[in-house]
Amino acid sequence: MELWLLVVACIINSAAIVLVQLGAMGRIDTQLVLLGAGLSALVFGLHIAMRFVARDADPFLLPIATVLNGLGIAMIYRIDIANGEGGWESASVRQIVWSAIAIVAAIATMLLIRNHRVLFRYTYLSGLIAIVLLLLPLVPGIGREVSGARVWIGVGDFATFQPGEIAKIALAVFFAGYLVRNRDSLSMVGTKFLGMQFPRARDLGPLLVVWALSMAVIVFQRDLGTALLYFGLFLVMLYVATSRLSWVVLGLTLFIGGALVASQTLDYVSNRFANWLDPFSPDRFDQEFGGSYQLVQGLFGLANGGLIGTGWGQGRPDITPVPQSDYIIASLGEELGLAGIFAILALYVLLVARGFRIGFAGQDDFGKLLGVGLAFVIALQVFIVVGGVTRVIPLTGLTTPFLAAGGSSLVANWIIVALLLRLSDTVRNHPRLVIDG
Repeated sequence: MELWLLVVACIINSAAIVLVQLGAMGRIDTQLVLLGAGLSALVFGLHIAMRFVARDADPFLLPIATVLNGLGIAMIYRIDIANGEGGWESASVRQIVWSAIAIVAAIATMLLIRNHRVLFRYTYLSGLIAIVLLLLPLVPGIGREVSGARVWIGVGDFATFQPGEIAKIALAVFFAGYLVRNRDSLSMVGTKFLGMQFPRARDLGPLLVVWALSMAVIVFQRDLGTALLYFGLFLVMLYVATSRLSWVVLGLTLFIGGALVASQTLDYVSNRFANWLDPFSPDRFDQEFGGSYQLVQGLFGLANGGLIGTGWGQGRPDITPVPQSDYIIASLGEELGLAGIFAILALYVLLVARGFRIGFAGQDDFGKLLGVGLAFVIALQVFIVVGGVTRVIPLTGLTTPFLAAGGSSLVANWIIVALLLRLSDTVRNHPRLVIDG
């Protein structure tokens, strides 16, 4: 089944690139089509590797990731055409190169990690790696500030990588291992209030530590979205491990309280809240720095797309600032319409649902928590990005998984897919637990 789904996925991706060229230029340029074909060959290479090392892996994860990655490349290429960019220096070609690196990383992950339980041995090492990766952007000389957020590292004048993307995987491994080891103490009952059993005060340490880490990301790295991603990941994994809703209530109270305090004391956070609450105010729209111009342009782009979109190459997504990364959802919404966005969101829902199914069907507690955590990272990241673009929540600087331009995000998300594939193969090979195909 996976092979035929991959064939369909590659056909969809090739058709998207051709339609972009016909819609925007009126002709077909074979260069990018050939580069896309090379990327498809790598995807089939991952499929072949799985036939040897993970024959029973979930058949839907790889095709879904392939389609999302390909649609993102097509949209970035369309924006390159609008901006008059081309050749090897264009964003679309860089995205193809990063996609190739990411798929190779996924193949390496499948080959090196033959059993996910091996990761359990490196619980605290994973935590240390995550902390080091989070601190790297603050190191003088290699840390870089891009668009107000200090989350990049680079050499010379170029910001090349966002280590926080890899840190989320290391954190998922650490949280899973830590919660398996300490679940009993975290499940101890303290006070009963409003019908819920709240934990003892002495057991609040881990939650407070992760909360403090998230607040530090907001203060020092100026990145509200990443802080929410890390804290939300821990909160959900904690709930799955203990089955106590009180942890979620406490966690949400802490984070919302911290975010509100930040909105009153930190200018860049208060600007995001002000833009969210009143983006069409002339004062906000005309503000040179930190205003709502990007948000409003994205909303106009979505409105211009309507139900079925303008068609590939027929819109004006380039009018919105950074349409190939932060606002690629608005770009796709303009040219593919509401129907296209719903189809893309349905792919994400299916991807996350398969991840949750893999996690909950796991035969060991570590695999269960890891699978749920990795799937939830993708779900929460999509919600944060799409919610910000559509004004459901304040806008943050995260990238849409697989779609948006960004090499570090691609590498991290393809590794997540590889780990979920490894987990699903383990589950399917277990004599008592089987995932429906």
